[in-house]
Amino acid sequence: MKSIAILKTDSVHPQWVAEFGEYPDMFQRVFLAVNPDLMFDVYDVQLGEYPEQLDQHGAYLITGSKAGVYEDHPWLPPLIDFVRILDQAHIPLLGICFGHQLVAHALGGEVSKSEKGWGVGVHEHGWRAKPDWVTSKQDSFQVLVSHQDQVQSVASGLQVIAGSEFCPNAVLYKPEHILTFQGHPEFVEDYSRALMIHRHDRIDESAMGPALASLEKGHDGLKIVGWMLEFLRCSGSPIAGIRGTCS
Repeated sequence: MKSIAILKTDSVHPQWVAEFGEYPDMFQRVFLAVNPDLMFDVYDVQLGEYPEQLDQHGAYLITGSKAGVYEDHPWLPPLIDFVRILDQAHIPLLGICFGHQLVAHALGGEVSKSEKGWGVGVHEHGWRAKPDWVTSKQDSFQVLVSHQDQVQSVASGLQVIAGSEFCPNAVLYKPEHILTFQGHPEFVEDYSRALMIHRHDRIDESAMGPALASLEKGHDGLKIVGWMLEFLRCSGSPIAGIRGTCS
């Protein structure tokens, strides 16, 4: 049985690591809360780390990052190429925030800073379509967000299955092997609060108050992780801890 490979694209500020861990730690914590039988491997792609064999993992997950997909970083072109290779090989791929934007960018979409400014706090994203692996009867879900960049246009082959007025292209899906979310199911409220306060000089004051207040109403991070695992089940990849056929 195979592990999920986490492609780390950023580091947590050192003062927060003891409390929250690095980004791969956040993902492992929330995924294992849903399914304790999963296995993970971590690659820091900023350091040029990649698996020796493409198929040695059952799925790949690209984390969030403060970098922009359009910026000039030496580690970005290899990662963009890697996304395209995964797509061509139909190997399951998950992307979160920056990972969501990078997949869209790599496959021909457009990503840029939004004229609407920062999206922070808990946002509601409405379903436009529900694949079979969405185990919810609700028309929307709540998710923690922290982004200024957005996917502005989507390449053919990717479907937009959820979004909001603020972020229309919030969830992208390519049947059988790609699923990406703009939101952060791996975040907890205290980490979102710390990020917002740290970025107070960049976030409009009119957005900061409501965003901080929104942290009190909860979010659907565990549900989103459950949907991602159902998506991986439907992909048919031999991932440790994922058994049975698509529900």
